[in-house]
Amino acid sequence: MKKIDFSREFVNRHLNLFRCPVCKLPFDEVTGYSLVCPNNHSFDLSKKGTLFFLTKQANNEYDKSMLQARHNILQAGLFDPIVNEIAKHLSDQPETILDVGCGEGTPLARLLKLRNQRDTAIGFDISKDGINLATQQPVDAFFCVADLARLPFNNHTFSTIIDLFSPSAYDEFNRVAKSGGKLIKIIPNSHYLFELREALFGKGQKNSSYSNDKVFDLFMTHYPNASIHELTYPFSIPKGMQRDMMIMTPLHWGKDRQEDAIQNVDGMKSITVDVSVMVADF
Repeated sequence: MKKIDFSREFVNRHLNLFRCPVCKLPFDEVTGYSLVCPNNHSFDLSKKGTLFFLTKQANNEYDKSMLQARHNILQAGLFDPIVNEIAKHLSDQPETILDVGCGEGTPLARLLKLRNQRDTAIGFDISKDGINLATQQPVDAFFCVADLARLPFNNHTFSTIIDLFSPSAYDEFNRVAKSGGKLIKIIPNSHYLFELREALFGKGQKNSSYSNDKVFDLFMTHYPNASIHELTYPFSIPKGMQRDMMIMTPLHWGKDRQEDAIQNVDGMKSITVDVSVMVADF
């Protein structure tokens, strides 16, 4: 089945999930390959089977080279233990999952495969290039371009919201989450990719350290009863993928890089993944 036909079938089957980002009314019909609301605002499926819900131009820091590098590294398994940890917090029953800032889609695809593809899942990102990559994932998920602060989804429709290294809009999360649902947010800890930071900037320098205190505190302000699960593991960088490891993050944009930074990166064999998996109940 062509991607556009799969997506039309998905939207038809799950029309109750979507609402118009312009007037905030639930969509009430699919006409041909367009999603149409009662006020006649129309959003057309692309040939790749995606919907573009942005109502204004968006600033996106991830270019195609970063997204491809990220895809290469995630396909090699960088986040697989994180996906396994997320799966532990999901129920045995089919879930309705929203992946916030899904990027090129590998973590969501791995999660759905791990759960034998029994969930209804939507991934969205502000990056059109990222979503175009995500549509190539071999899973029955729906991907769209959308604004975090203006989600094109109806109230109380998702049983699980996953936020892996993405910004958050907690009011919107609370709106679209089902009562009794979960928010699973993953944030980097201080030792996340510290070898890469030190390779680029040297030890003890401004850009070689990281603190998640502000993000952590804001989350806990909204969800004081959340549980926190620390996860730290080494990842062996496949031969020849050191440059992908560098390009996949904004770190390589940083000022004050060492003169021998690229040589240092090329010599890396392993890197540390250090994250907090934060789980809140709605």
